[in-house]
Amino acid sequence: MTGEGGATNNSITGGIFFHAVIQGRDITVQLPRAIGPSLAGLPKLASAFTGRDQHVERLLKDLAPATEGAGEQRTVLVSAVSGLAGIGKTELAVQTAAQALRQPGWFPGGVLFVDLAGYDPERTLSPERALEGLLHALAVPGEHIPGGLEDRQRLYRSVLAAYAREGRRILVVVDNASTTGQAGPLLPTDGITAALVTSRHTLDGLDARLHDLDTLDSAASLAVLDQALRHARGDGDTRFTDDPEAATVIARLCAGLPLALRIAAAILAASPGRPVSDLAAAMQAEHGRLDKLARPDRAVRAAFDLSYQHLTPDQAQLFRLLPLNPGPDLATESAAHLADTGSDQAGELLQQLSEAHLIEPGSSWGRWRMHDLVRLYADEHGRSHATPDQRDTARTRLFTHYQDTTEAADTHLKTLPGPRAPQFTDRAAALRWLDAEHTNLTATATAAPALGHPTTATSLASALADYLDYRRYFDDWITLTTAALAIHRETDDRHGESGALNNLGNALQGVRRFEEAISAYSQDLAICQELDDRRGEGQTLTNLGNALFGMRRFEEAISAYSQDLAICQELDDRHGEGQTLNNLGTALWAVRRFAEALDTHTRAATIFRDLEDRHREGQALENLGNDLREVRRFEEAIDTHTRAATIFRDLEDRHGEGQTLNNLGNALREVRRFEEAIDTLVQASDIFRELDDRHSEGQSLISLGNALREVRRFEEAVDAHTQAATIFRKLEDRHSEGQTLANLGNTLREVRRFEEAIDTLVQASDILRELDDRHSEGMALTNLGNAFWAVRRFEDAINSHSRAADILRELDDRHSEGMALTNLGNAFWEVDRYEDAIDAQNQAATIFRDLDDRHNESSALTNLGNVFWDVGRYEDAIDAQNQAATICRELENRHGEGMALTNLGNALQGLQRYEDAIDAHTQAAGIFRELGDHHGEGKALTNLGSALRGLQRHEDAIDAHTQAAGILRELGDHHGEDLAQTGWAIAHNELWLRRS
Repeated sequence: MTGEGGATNNSITGGIFFHAVIQGRDITVQLPRAIGPSLAGLPKLASAFTGRDQHVERLLKDLAPATEGAGEQRTVLVSAVSGLAGIGKTELAVQTAAQALRQPGWFPGGVLFVDLAGYDPERTLSPERALEGLLHALAVPGEHIPGGLEDRQRLYRSVLAAYAREGRRILVVVDNASTTGQAGPLLPTDGITAALVTSRHTLDGLDARLHDLDTLDSAASLAVLDQALRHARGDGDTRFTDDPEAATVIARLCAGLPLALRIAAAILAASPGRPVSDLAAAMQAEHGRLDKLARPDRAVRAAFDLSYQHLTPDQAQLFRLLPLNPGPDLATESAAHLADTGSDQAGELLQQLSEAHLIEPGSSWGRWRMHDLVRLYADEHGRSHATPDQRDTARTRLFTHYQDTTEAADTHLKTLPGPRAPQFTDRAAALRWLDAEHTNLTATATAAPALGHPTTATSLASALADYLDYRRYFDDWITLTTAALAIHRETDDRHGESGALNNLGNALQGVRRFEEAISAYSQDLAICQELDDRRGEGQTLTNLGNALFGMRRFEEAISAYSQDLAICQELDDRHGEGQTLNNLGTALWAVRRFAEALDTHTRAATIFRDLEDRHREGQALENLGNDLREVRRFEEAIDTHTRAATIFRDLEDRHGEGQTLNNLGNALREVRRFEEAIDTLVQASDIFRELDDRHSEGQSLISLGNALREVRRFEEAVDAHTQAATIFRKLEDRHSEGQTLANLGNTLREVRRFEEAIDTLVQASDILRELDDRHSEGMALTNLGNAFWAVRRFEDAINSHSRAADILRELDDRHSEGMALTNLGNAFWEVDRYEDAIDAQNQAATIFRDLDDRHNESSALTNLGNVFWDVGRYEDAIDAQNQAATICRELENRHGEGMALTNLGNALQGLQRYEDAIDAHTQAAGIFRELGDHHGEGKALTNLGSALRGLQRHEDAIDAHTQAAGILRELGDHHGEDLAQTGWAIAHNELWLRRS
């Protein structure tokens, strides 16, 4: 015991009378007149102490004396610090005590420190012996110290209370107690004296404030290493800071355990020429790490030994079995399988190990984890007790539990009709279990083959496929499936190899490694043909079509789907036929063969309706709604999406409902029912958030942002797109992030945050180029060109639109090429390259006419007419605008018709055909008024006023310009308002001149 030096200068002379302190005896003790604070009872403070500021602050707060005038005495007088061996409990207590003693008036009586060595059977102190030493430290003569525990305890507490009454409060530090019974008798009870207790166990039997001490973080660990080495060798030894990479490795391998960190620093201090990298390399091997973390006077293994020796046989056996779990933590249920016992018994044992700080609670209640070095220690003992613990059998029980439960959970993720395993009440419960066990399951599947359990690896790889796809854990999926593929090939299991190749292709598609996916499917296809597995061949053809679709090789995808369709019809597989028709229709949609897509998706919906597969019917209707949108049959599209949403809602398929609501919102946006669209898209994003489907939530936020843009709620749109980009960045989905940034850039352009828009769109195009998604890159470049156009950087805009058109032409995406050419023509127009502008708009109009895209043909014709107007080719301008207006009228595109009529009126004015111009502008203003497009109405009225002036109808012109100025003023369009006011002034002046 080290406490005897704490107050050796005290003397006891008469003056303080303790009545019946010891049974049958009274004694009189006089305290010394002056007691100075003494640190002699504290161990030496460590040179490297960091990362514990918050703990010290909390403990000091509890140690502070009651403030003067406090209504009642402090309630926190004993603080108990617990934690793993080597975690730094003693150092925390000593450092805190040292700081507390420096506080004026806190502990004028000094400090008493006693190390109970509670975990060392050869050194442990009984409470009786500890009290004897403490009483000596308090200067109680040996002849006055009684023999029994209760008598010593009463005397000790009486002396502490006497010091407290005299204003000489003492701090008691009880270190390394193993039980409540060992520490309890040493604690004061006078309500003033304070105490700190440390233990490897949580001493919840004490009347104390409990503090759990955790490992150090990386920064603090590195600081301990550096400080300890500099203390030993001087500030000139900068080996840790000179090689931060190796230092980080050592800190990680010490896993934040201060004892291990100080030993590592001491090892280097003993060998001043040894590089940090050499020690880091030596510690890498798990089997020798504990041997390396040892010095003659201390060792990590020895510290753990003292805790291990205190375990009961059942606790020790479970402790030895826990490292068999390959993952970072495990559930109580899994531990029960390891120990071959019930969950209640396993839970009790785990809680006991936690109270001994040999394990610690995991991320949620009922989960447990081990410190890395404790895991190595437990595994060493486990290997030496392999036979009595039946270690191999325990591992088999655990792996079987993981395998069986994963297969049960997978039944709830299947979308096809079929039985669901009773282990889980529903899909949500299955997902919760899979989410909690994900890292364990992937670690188990990875480790299983080398441990003699290859079927566990192949079974988990197969059963986890749907889950890994749903959660987008594609890297894990690729790793597990690649390992399963190797096992099937080693055992010449051709059926298993086929299934693994199919899953591997699906996983590779998830990370857009389409060429590799196609290779996997092609190998699978050859095996299916070899085995005459027509059903497997058809399924592989569909997946091959999906990969080809992802590469925009649409015609090849259509061929693959068509081959699968023939197989399904040959096998009379109506369900497979419907699913293939669904995929085929989507490919036909992509090449703008909308009539065929409509027919194909209608057939698919009919098949699933006949089969009473409402889920697949809903999916077919969802695709059919998208087809109807493309041919601008928006009301039918809205009706179809609504029917699909109803089906998914009836089936309580929240995910399917969310997807359909997203499409429904987009359809509502097309018919300018913006508020309904926004409400619907908010519902979709809420559903995905509720389901924790972050990827789909991001997609719905993109759609929501686009709808918010339409009603000029630009800041909300920016927020929606920013949220989506953040989601995809966290998911490490670079492709979706790039596409979202493209949308965000467009929205920033709308709020005139042009430089941010340009920067965002440059990021988008860079990401998509990096991922070799040429099509999306082309679309992003189109948007970038529009942003450059907005800041009048027309040459940059021309460059971006030209690159976009070239890419899209190379990919044979004529529709998107037409869009790029339209924008390119607008940019040429701005720099007076009229012939280039006319050529680009003519090419765009021709493309859209060839594709029977009447809507975009009208837009290109409108732009073409504007260029003709600007160069004075009014007849050509009138012809182009008339064609545009006619198309828009046929399509019931009232907004487009209004724009064309406005431009037509301007062209007619160029030929001084004012009556016709007035008629065109009047129609345009009426259309915009009917649509509630006040901005368009204001511009049309301004042009109308100009045409009226041409006929000398000045009063009517003044009225038109006045209306226009009022509308544009309300909208905050100052430029438009100025034009209207100028027109008003001209008309007013002309009227005055005429009258005068």
